[in-house]
Amino acid sequence: MVPFGGWEMPLSYGQGTVAEHLKCRSDAVVFDVSHLGTVRVSGAAAKENLQRAFTNDLDKITPGRAQYTHLLDSDASVLDDIIVWWIDEETFDVMPNASNTSIVIEAISGHDTTESRAVLAVQGPCARQRVQKLSDEASEVPRFGVRRINIFGTQCVVAGTGYTGEDGIEIAAPVEIAEKIFDALLAAGVTPAGLGARDTLRLEAGLPLHGHELGAGITPLHAGLGWVVAWNKGDFRGRAALFAVRDSGPHRMLVGISTSGRRPPREGCSVTHSGHKIGITTSGNFSPTLDHGIAFAFVDPDHVEPGTAVEIDVRGTDLQGLVVTTPFVMKRSG
Repeated sequence: MVPFGGWEMPLSYGQGTVAEHLKCRSDAVVFDVSHLGTVRVSGAAAKENLQRAFTNDLDKITPGRAQYTHLLDSDASVLDDIIVWWIDEETFDVMPNASNTSIVIEAISGHDTTESRAVLAVQGPCARQRVQKLSDEASEVPRFGVRRINIFGTQCVVAGTGYTGEDGIEIAAPVEIAEKIFDALLAAGVTPAGLGARDTLRLEAGLPLHGHELGAGITPLHAGLGWVVAWNKGDFRGRAALFAVRDSGPHRMLVGISTSGRRPPREGCSVTHSGHKIGITTSGNFSPTLDHGIAFAFVDPDHVEPGTAVEIDVRGTDLQGLVVTTPFVMKRSG
């Protein structure tokens, strides 16, 4: 168990991080992600409120769907990256990162329901098959769909999002039945997995982590996430500053780097090209699927082309690497 965003979280269970990671790629695991916030926003003005706060456009989706979006600061830095669950016409569950719930509530108001529910994320190519033993309805929630479903006679909210690059089902359940659902998933053959595997899986999937690839001084454009911005939907927080970045061009860009050998690159390592420093790593680890190191790094815009040779300085040892297109590991399930 380790401290994480004000919560005590499992780093790994009995099998260890690598085994949990590989089980997610081959079968199904369950993560307790109850540390994610949940802010319930409801009422006739709820949609308009979220439209003014976030970068993406809810008009792209409909009730019963989920959407990835960003909350920006006034300088266009990403204060948080968020999943919005649009439950019904006037009800939204906004899902911030662990330590950012208060920041999001400041921006959108709403009711913090985090402590009244648990969120269990079942991920992997066999996730739906395993969840079906618990609930047929839950197993049928589509990718980026959201449904209210009764499980063990209690209403839960179930969504089809995830953070591993695999197919998955997320169950937001009242705390009173969360342990019962967790035990039922284990009985259905799902393997418990901790923060260690969640991080290596998201890195392989080329997904950013707030505080690493997103945060102060990092806009969606720096992170290569311009698709999260609905430029023409009208005003939203940080819009003017983001337009300025778009017009001038980001001074650094996020890239994926694949390294040779099993020694992993780490966060905060210098990245050089032909003896000149061009950037710094934001995340790095050993990829259990690929059997070599992978990393994210911010580098200057002249060195973002896939195939660019780089070196990563890990405690005085240069790891040879190549800039590559992400995700590092392609999704293999539907």
